[in-house]
Amino acid sequence: MNSSASTRELQRIIEAAATSDGAGVKLRRSLGAQPGLRVDPFLMLDEFSSANTDDYVAGFPAHPHRGFETVTYLIDGHMLHEDHLGNRGDLRSGGVQWMTAGRGIVHSEMPQQEQGRMRGFQLWINLPAREKMKPAGYRDIQPDEIPVVELPGGGHAKIIAGTFDPKVVGPVHGLTTEPTYFDVSLPPGAAFSHPVAAGHNAFVYPFEGSVSIGGRELRAHGAGVLGAGDAVEVLAGSEGARFLLLAGRPLGEPVAQYGPFVMNTRDEIEQAIRDYQSGELTRVA
Repeated sequence: MNSSASTRELQRIIEAAATSDGAGVKLRRSLGAQPGLRVDPFLMLDEFSSANTDDYVAGFPAHPHRGFETVTYLIDGHMLHEDHLGNRGDLRSGGVQWMTAGRGIVHSEMPQQEQGRMRGFQLWINLPAREKMKPAGYRDIQPDEIPVVELPGGGHAKIIAGTFDPKVVGPVHGLTTEPTYFDVSLPPGAAFSHPVAAGHNAFVYPFEGSVSIGGRELRAHGAGVLGAGDAVEVLAGSEGARFLLLAGRPLGEPVAQYGPFVMNTRDEIEQAIRDYQSGELTRVA
């Protein structure tokens, strides 16, 4: 990393709160746990992790979305995606489902296992106003499509979205928000550094072990929102660490949200509800 880079400090911590969603899936929610707890363009981050079948087996039956993108990253387990467009995808350990709700989609995500561990994340990424009503889209990203980079000093990084270096680019790129989505594993005491565009918002979410950023500790299940700068430096704690690094270009637009609909105004939310009730939301243009 360039020695003249400005390293981002840990600005605030959003602790994940226990909650449930879907048909009763137990999870931890950091971003999105309360109105305003967002990091533009990121709207919500849910972490789910349990070996208790009762915590996840009911899944996420059919439900609508409009106005943003959902990213499901499954670390352990097997889920089935189905939507009104006829898409059907198996999400298995290490894979990613990247769905653009756009003008509207109705989908379900249902566990395909009755025992064993289910662990992963769902991230919501906002769409700019001009893209909120674009056609819905869906992409299955298999584990072997995601580059894995061995890090100096040990550990590795999975590059789901964004660019690690000119030769290593994640399978997701070319989006307006220019998201970075890395899953980084470090041994005890190891350091990770990476440039992050100065104008992008960024946060770190450890889910195993702990890290320190600028001398400030960040423990598992807390979203560490980073301040201004053009680089991030993370030091693993005494037990090592595994964390998500997420960054993206902020949209700077008003956010109006009602459940699974995210628009710019209350009138647009009310229209989304009417469109869902009338069937217009899922009409293929």
